[in-house]
Amino acid sequence: MRKFRSLAALVAIATLIPLSSAGAMPPPLADVEGKDAASLAAAMTAGETSSEEIVAAYLQRIAEIDDAGPTLNAVIATFPDAMAVARERDAERKAGRLRGPLHGIPVLLKDNIEAAGPVPTTAGSLALKDNVTNRDAPLVARLREAGAVILGKANLSEWANIRSNSSTSGWSAVGGLTKNPYALDRNTCGSSAGSGAAMAASLAALTVGTETDGSITCPAGLNGIVGFKPTVGLVSRTFIVPISHSQDTAGPMTLSVRDAAAMLSVIAGRDPADPATAEADAHKADFVAALSPVALKGKRIGVLRDRIGTRADIAALFDAALKQMADLGATIVEIEDSQAGLEGLGEAEFEVLMTELKADMAAYLGGLPAKDGPKTLADLIAFNKAHPEELRWFDQSLFELAETKGGLDDPAYLKAKAKAARLAGPEGIDRLLKDHGVDLLVGVTNGPAWTTDLVNGDHYSGPSVSDLPAVAGYPHLTVPMGAIEGLPVGLSFIGPKWSDGAVLAAGYAYEQASAKRIAPTYRASVAP
Repeated sequence: MRKFRSLAALVAIATLIPLSSAGAMPPPLADVEGKDAASLAAAMTAGETSSEEIVAAYLQRIAEIDDAGPTLNAVIATFPDAMAVARERDAERKAGRLRGPLHGIPVLLKDNIEAAGPVPTTAGSLALKDNVTNRDAPLVARLREAGAVILGKANLSEWANIRSNSSTSGWSAVGGLTKNPYALDRNTCGSSAGSGAAMAASLAALTVGTETDGSITCPAGLNGIVGFKPTVGLVSRTFIVPISHSQDTAGPMTLSVRDAAAMLSVIAGRDPADPATAEADAHKADFVAALSPVALKGKRIGVLRDRIGTRADIAALFDAALKQMADLGATIVEIEDSQAGLEGLGEAEFEVLMTELKADMAAYLGGLPAKDGPKTLADLIAFNKAHPEELRWFDQSLFELAETKGGLDDPAYLKAKAKAARLAGPEGIDRLLKDHGVDLLVGVTNGPAWTTDLVNGDHYSGPSVSDLPAVAGYPHLTVPMGAIEGLPVGLSFIGPKWSDGAVLAAGYAYEQASAKRIAPTYRASVAP
């Protein structure tokens, strides 16, 4: 797949030369490095560039940075029709038909999201290397209708990091190991590792990730970008390789909060095939219109002080961010007991994830158009045992545990599901907001990226605030807060259910005032 992608990129760039003037020089590639989608859209509106030139520039960067150079391994495949679609969008623009702010904007999809075309949806596993479904996930159909160009598929932690407790985030058998653009020996976090690294390295204008617990926000934080996990049910999960229907959601991973809001405005909405989205249309909005640099004025912000860890350098970044928010008119309210009364939440969540993994995976695999291939979790376990390259670096102990679970009517599962939802929602985020009289919660998304270790697996031990919004299904935004030794650290904004617009607006106000994002340096290591 990687050789095909590189060849496709070279062919696509070459085809910039118009057929009617074979001897003419191709137009210059667009300058896309460090440019957010809104800036590229403005440049197209001004006639300074085109979707064709922008797509060609990203394909060239993928060839030079992802396949060669630092060899980030952030992109698994590109779509061979990307350049043709870009030309179609340019023709539409010339004819006065603009579909919206994403018109002509290239997007990378995490490779657990289906998109029609010859590129398979693999979830990073060799078991699905031929999984060409020729179906668009509803969120992809919405992106296409809005004029976006589906550029390719991003690497991920295989099976969205649910196969083993001893896994290495960012590794998949299909895509290899994704590297952190800020220091190549550092981890990208999982499971939307490729989406995070690709966005940081400007390999697309927008990327899409998915999260069950931390899989958008952690890789966004470690890769110095914006990541937004929406309220579960705002975005359809149909034709996305699942873990848990209680917690799964797709969401934007972008260079700016404005871009995240623009993408969410497009992909949000009801899907009859996904019951969780029944209320989505009532909460779908123009999220960009709600953004304001003064959105924090008058807001009461609850500080998850007991979740930042003991590192003085992280605390210093966090305190500076809190001061920035206070300067913007927010009232800062310290919360020292955010984990009180939540005993057993982790165990309950784990029981839910294991049970739903078995059931939801069987439903997804059983619904694939191909008659052959794996149809159950047991089939995947057997496949991995028969293919040593899958188990070279870590085992499949979580798959095997999930296989022992009962069905969705099992009393142990139902009890755990009710407990997890209660502790994370009514007795978790909702209680913290009410008891402290605050509008939103803030915390530290992550510490500096750890060194990648395929032999021993991940050794992340930094701050984490993802569990409550993940289990409750509430919105969670991360925005760059600064860096330690050049390694990004993110700031998290968390709100109640369906407060997606308010969370984005708060993060936008902080982002605009702080401007803490730094460009990647592609260093071999942090060490001198």
